[in-house]
Amino acid sequence: MNGEDASFADGQESPLRLMAADADDLRVMSALCQDAVAQTAETSWNVSRREFALLLNRFRWEYHVGRPGQPAERVQSTLVINDVKRVRANGVDPKDRDLVLSLLELEFAPTQDGQGVLTLVLAGDGEIALDVESLNLTLTDVTRPYLAPSRKAPDHKL
Repeated sequence: MNGEDASFADGQESPLRLMAADADDLRVMSALCQDAVAQTAETSWNVSRREFALLLNRFRWEYHVGRPGQPAERVQSTLVINDVKRVRANGVDPKDRDLVLSLLELEFAPTQDGQGVLTLVLAGDGEIALDVESLNLTLTDVTRPYLAPSRKAPDHKL
């Protein structure tokens, strides 16, 4: 090393691999997943492994915010939620494999002993609610970033 501290900018081209185990972690992960899109065909619920997973086309907020003039980029990422006891969908037909899901935020409502309900809030009043034993999520970028098809950053109110 040259004696200088690393900066956040040094990691901008590195793929994300984050874990969320508490409410603070979840807020960060939720912000990074805001406006990600997926199809119901790209979701899986593995009962025996107690794992719910989605393949997301995630907008790269960490690259775009505060950097005017930067191109709007997306990256494919996996969002894996572990320790899932039950999955419920409201306003989403899981049998419609072509349905596009647009993720607005991740919310957690604790119940007892670290358990609770993790809700994937979707645009269009849909949601996927997961009963979990604990917050145990992983977000991993799995492709190189690509130019967003719209060429624009999402712009809406939550």
